[in-house]
Amino acid sequence: MPPANTAIRIRVRMSARPVDEPHRAASQLELLFDLTFVVAVAAVTARLAHDLADGHGLAGLLPFLQVFFAIWWAWMNFTWFASSYDTDDVAYRLLTMLQMAGVLVLAAGVPAAAGEADFGLVTLGYLIMRVGLVVQWLRAAVEDRASRRTALRYAGGIAVLQLAWILRFFLVEKGGLPASSELPIFVCLVVLELAVPRWAERVRPTTWHPHHIAERYGLFTIILLGESVLAASRGVEGALGAGGISGTLVVIAGSGLVLLFALWWLYFLVQAGEGLSDRRHRSYLWGYGHYGVFAALAALGAGLEVAVEQSGQEVAASPMALGYAVAIPVCAYLVLLQVTHALVLARPVIPPRAVLGCVVVLALPLATPWIGVAGVIAVISASCVLLVAVAIWPTAIAARTAARHAGPE
Repeated sequence: MPPANTAIRIRVRMSARPVDEPHRAASQLELLFDLTFVVAVAAVTARLAHDLADGHGLAGLLPFLQVFFAIWWAWMNFTWFASSYDTDDVAYRLLTMLQMAGVLVLAAGVPAAAGEADFGLVTLGYLIMRVGLVVQWLRAAVEDRASRRTALRYAGGIAVLQLAWILRFFLVEKGGLPASSELPIFVCLVVLELAVPRWAERVRPTTWHPHHIAERYGLFTIILLGESVLAASRGVEGALGAGGISGTLVVIAGSGLVLLFALWWLYFLVQAGEGLSDRRHRSYLWGYGHYGVFAALAALGAGLEVAVEQSGQEVAASPMALGYAVAIPVCAYLVLLQVTHALVLARPVIPPRAVLGCVVVLALPLATPWIGVAGVIAVISASCVLLVAVAIWPTAIAARTAARHAGPE
């Protein structure tokens, strides 16, 4: 474990950190690393919002999910490696900076990837990130003899797949393969990417820290919620510039804020660290399931942005489509959050029936002709607030009962 002082660590031998290391928390470097993903997520969310406003939401959904996978997978790889091997010395910091540069290049390529299906810059940014990660794993292989085979499997698997991504770019986008082959090749490479960690850790599992991982996922959730607030703020700015303050604007903006706060509350009802500690074998499904949770939050930000914007100016998307642009991400978030929580918890904190009841919000956009976009978002927000109340009510009753039985001291 790296020493806890503030002195500069020029060189620290890379070895597996203890699984039960006390007081393990996200480092300042990890927080700085996350800031680059703020830029990347903002870029992909803004692009989806643009497609929604132009009435091309469905056409923009697939590029959004593809680019968001690259963002999420790069963050995933860094996070789990850092949980096992963070030395915070000079070499580690410089290689992390290289990965941050790759994220920024990827973010710069989002508009071309989502708008023109040109994945050149995204592929380049992904390559830069992966080079830094492969070097980290090679260093772990050299310095941590006990886990050498695992580290070499990671380094080899990542390197081979990165070559495959580059080959895909030249064959599909610059070569002669038909455009119809793009999606099957992408899905195949994604499946192989997801298989690398499982394959590598068959030899010897890495020593990732469950509470550290849970904290890192929580921090990324906050980043995505913050991006949704930022996206809604962009919509408010556009609406104010076009038509000034209106009752519809106030209702949508206020309901959007309450909605995001409720979703934040629901996520942090669970302390996933203990569950991951007891059920490490389910960490793959728990971690991979968060792709849908995170993508839903990012898509929700885009939907809220356009919903707020249309209160002050016309957009090409229909009011019903805007209702679905909010309802679908919310439902996806609730269902996937319930599924991921169930993987690591003995008993669900949120009653499954309550979650299924909230799925009826998928039908709310059908009422848009009568209650408008503002009414749809307000009811969705109220449903999530009710879900929070249902989730915390048993705990509140139990605490009050225990206090009553305890009596005065």
